[in-house]
Amino acid sequence: MGLFIVLSILPFFPFFLVYWGMYGWKKDKRTALRTAMDVTTFFLVFSVSALFNLTFDSNFGFYLTLILILVALGFIGGAQNRLKGKVDRGRMFRAVWRMAFVIMSFGYILFTLFGLFRYFMQQM
Repeated sequence: MGLFIVLSILPFFPFFLVYWGMYGWKKDKRTALRTAMDVTTFFLVFSVSALFNLTFDSNFGFYLTLILILVALGFIGGAQNRLKGKVDRGRMFRAVWRMAFVIMSFGYILFTLFGLFRYFMQQM
């Protein structure tokens, strides 16, 4: 449990660990980057949820994140169904998971900067 907490607090560590491990194993930067993104998203979900809870004094961060991911799955699945007449679940989950990586990375940076700003303002 302690390792999970550390990796969730500092989600860029698992990103670099997985990236360098996969690159050393497969010798393919693209595969290493995608795998690192997929693994890091898991940690970012918990990290951003916790930062949201701290920022807004709430307990709803994880549920909000889960709802947004489910809504994104619905939108992507609906778009696939309209365009192709069927839903490719693998592509749908990959697309949402990788979009979540980008959005959660931005959220992590934003909430971290906001938290630091709030902390320094309280110290003054």
